[in-house]
Amino acid sequence: MPSPFKIAFVTIGQTPRIDVVPEMMADITLGLPEGQIEYKEFGVLDGMSAAELDDIKARDGEHSFATRLANGEEIVSSKPRTEEKLNVLLQDIDQQGFDLIVLLCTGTKIDPLQSTLVVEAQRIVDSTVEALAASARQLGVILPLERQVNDFAERHVFSGAPRLVAASPYAGDDMRDKAKTLQGCDLVVMHCMGYSKEMLDAARESIKAPVLLSRRLVAGVVRQMI
Repeated sequence: MPSPFKIAFVTIGQTPRIDVVPEMMADITLGLPEGQIEYKEFGVLDGMSAAELDDIKARDGEHSFATRLANGEEIVSSKPRTEEKLNVLLQDIDQQGFDLIVLLCTGTKIDPLQSTLVVEAQRIVDSTVEALAASARQLGVILPLERQVNDFAERHVFSGAPRLVAASPYAGDDMRDKAKTLQGCDLVVMHCMGYSKEMLDAARESIKAPVLLSRRLVAGVVRQMI
């Protein structure tokens, strides 16, 4: 029997990501023999004390991430300080014999690795959206935080002027209500790996246009690599 394909899922928050990984694995493994894939989760914020978590929170004027702690709470972390720790973690994972590393964030920039292929969620999502939106009259983007709406143009490059709205996947925001502001768009992307199928269904109730779910785009790429 061939060895299982080994995946490392890496979150900028804490593990386990019970809100993300099981849903992605269901898409990735659909129709595949049981035991063909093994996976392990790693979190940038794993093992941090309350003081360390407080220190990594985003300060005024910093670019930020919205992510999830193991207890389900949202944390808004500093993008530069989180990415610094992320790159250290990835260098360690790179030496552990995985076939693939999957980043569970659509806003990260990482250093190249020596031994392991990496699925960078941001590149997958942004490239797919840009290709599909080439003929779109109006692109809509759903983001986790209002502060990310304000600095979106510095972190992502899409043609035209996308319409943006903030709706946290972790803080109980009403996705139906938030998505209503994107009525009239002819393509929408839910630009965070924290958005679930249930949130997608809620957004689609308010938007009469195709709505892309980031974790599904990434899961589709992972499946192609097995």
